[in-house]
Amino acid sequence: MSVLAWIVLASVASGLLSIGLAASFALNVRSDKWINILISYAIGALLGAAFLNALPEALELTETPKQLTFILLLGILVFFILEKLLLWRHCHLSECEAHEPVSAVNNDHGRSGMMIILGDTFHNFVDGVLIATAFMADIQLGMVTAIAITAHEIPQEAGDFIILLNSGFTRASALWSNLLSGTATVFGGLLGYFMLNQLNHLIAPILAVAAASMIYVAMSDLIPSLHKRPEIGATVQQVTLIVMGIGTIWLIGLFFGHHH
Repeated sequence: MSVLAWIVLASVASGLLSIGLAASFALNVRSDKWINILISYAIGALLGAAFLNALPEALELTETPKQLTFILLLGILVFFILEKLLLWRHCHLSECEAHEPVSAVNNDHGRSGMMIILGDTFHNFVDGVLIATAFMADIQLGMVTAIAITAHEIPQEAGDFIILLNSGFTRASALWSNLLSGTATVFGGLLGYFMLNQLNHLIAPILAVAAASMIYVAMSDLIPSLHKRPEIGATVQQVTLIVMGIGTIWLIGLFFGHHH
């Protein structure tokens, strides 16, 4: 399969799979339990993909490792600013800091729904570019990145879905909105591919940005939500699932090896 075919397949699969599963979780009564499990697993997958794959690959491709780690640092800062501007916010459960004030103001519902769809579309577009970049560097890295991104998209989309329903969307319109914003992943993937075909010296820096995005999401958005369940049983479960997430990424790396 060509690299382009891989990128399109992974973008479509990532978009459709995360939205389909997210909707079924969101409409399922016991969804919070499942979402909690997924969040822990996603943390491991994201951190594994960042530290075991994206960063080592980027460092291999560059002559200036210090410049690359600076881009990583800058990336984390930029994602923090984007989240402050509400372009990159994550909600995984029905109760979410980012939305408390909105649900209090009834006439503001439509706007909060639109903000979520806009934020999501932007987010999915960036995910597409990151998936493309990873595949351009290495097929196996692309697979790992797509899996990690999908793992964290599922709980995020489920949270968004619940918020859209709460802000007056019907199930059908919430699903369609999510599907439309999911197509941005494919556009991001295609743009990433054609852009990087011309500018392949950008692959290493964009991989550093990809790593920054995964580390930021795992550390600032997902991990804090685990602290809401401090009891020892929950902690053991969370740690086990995080290790499983890292393990999945590690095993894929072993299984597919490097095809340089």
